[in-house]
Amino acid sequence: MTSAFSLLKTRFVWFLFAGLLLIAQVPSILGSYWTLIALNLMMWVAITQSWTLFSGMTGYISLGHVVFYGVGAYVVASTFNTIPLWLAVPMGGIAAALLALVVSVPVLRVRGPYFVILTFGLAELVKFSILNLETVSGKSSRLLFGTPSIEILLYCMIGLVVLATLTTLFVTCSRFGRGLTVIREDEVAAATVGVPVLRYKIIAYTISAIVPGMAGGLMALKSTYFEVLQVFNPIISFTVVTMAIIGGSGDVRGPFLGAVFLVLLSELFWTTAPQFYMILVGLFLILFVIFAPNGIAAFLDKLQISRKSG
Repeated sequence: MTSAFSLLKTRFVWFLFAGLLLIAQVPSILGSYWTLIALNLMMWVAITQSWTLFSGMTGYISLGHVVFYGVGAYVVASTFNTIPLWLAVPMGGIAAALLALVVSVPVLRVRGPYFVILTFGLAELVKFSILNLETVSGKSSRLLFGTPSIEILLYCMIGLVVLATLTTLFVTCSRFGRGLTVIREDEVAAATVGVPVLRYKIIAYTISAIVPGMAGGLMALKSTYFEVLQVFNPIISFTVVTMAIIGGSGDVRGPFLGAVFLVLLSELFWTTAPQFYMILVGLFLILFVIFAPNGIAAFLDKLQISRKSG
């Protein structure tokens, strides 16, 4: 049995930490523009890695992870200048995890397309509930002055990437992770052999909400203006799923590969030809689903195997 500690010795993990160290040098070397790009990249990696911990391992495709991102952002924005940020950001993650725990029992009892639709509907329900609450209280948006610099936010987001990646690695090679994999392969068979299916799904769903909640809290501080509709934008969920599929949803390397691919594609085409960018994203998604359903990570593995055999 492969242990978590042996996985930590793989080349991927060493490349990961080397890459993160390089990204941490971006503010001092490349300036504010590339620092912002690095922050966005790290945010997508952290969220997609957490999504992979649940959806990639159980096969339950969630289109509602934006709700955890939005709840974390809302907690930080609503408590800004009231409690310290070192406490507010973890509180955002805890609030997201509590929400996941509360809704997990009814949500995780459905499967397949019903689960996909239900998670999307849940995110919309929470979004409009908070928006209605804000409108009634006359605080539909907020101005946040005195937020941390982009550099500090980048370092904090790098920490979340490390947290999400190590959590996924440890879960993958634990008994709990193997149980989640069995659930993905055949849920009925998993229950038959004694896997506590519902409990495992609830735990994984709850854990997967923590990092998106904290990431949303950090990104709420990126600008001085906070708006509910912006942090609960369903495009966030669709982007996470796209990155996971392109990178490889069942592989811990997938979030990095998928996020880098789409962020670079966005930088190349979004500002100059946004319509063309969306066409390219859709085209690449179709191509990967048809020709590389396991993503870039599996494709690179095949190339390496063929090179060794050749």
